[in-house]
Amino acid sequence: MRHLWSPWRLEYLTGPKVDGCIFCHAAGSSADRDNLVLLRDDFAFLILNRFPYNNGHFMAVPYAHVSSLEDLDAPTLTSMMLLLNRGLAALRSSMHPEGFNIGANLGHCAGAGVADHVHIHAVPRWSG
Repeated sequence: MRHLWSPWRLEYLTGPKVDGCIFCHAAGSSADRDNLVLLRDDFAFLILNRFPYNNGHFMAVPYAHVSSLEDLDAPTLTSMMLLLNRGLAALRSSMHPEGFNIGANLGHCAGAGVADHVHIHAVPRWSG
């Protein structure tokens, strides 16, 4: 079995946890650079993962603090997917990945680090 080794994530796993929701904090702040926010629209935003599995790992996040995709309205879901596509296009042109892993972890048992604020991950991938 091969393991994904991301030693820079150790701080996320063992370090102190932030009070409150990291996504709500980023959404309500104007310090986009400090919060790693890449792009905003009326319903959602793109944010880099502070502890990525891979370079370029970003997330599409709704402003609505809900735990699952089915709790979002159609304009928010549409916004998230359009922002996700813009992020993919930016990574394709700048980093030339060979593929992507895209997904949402819904609930702690599914691997969600932030289970109460739904978000969609995009992780660029290369062979080898």
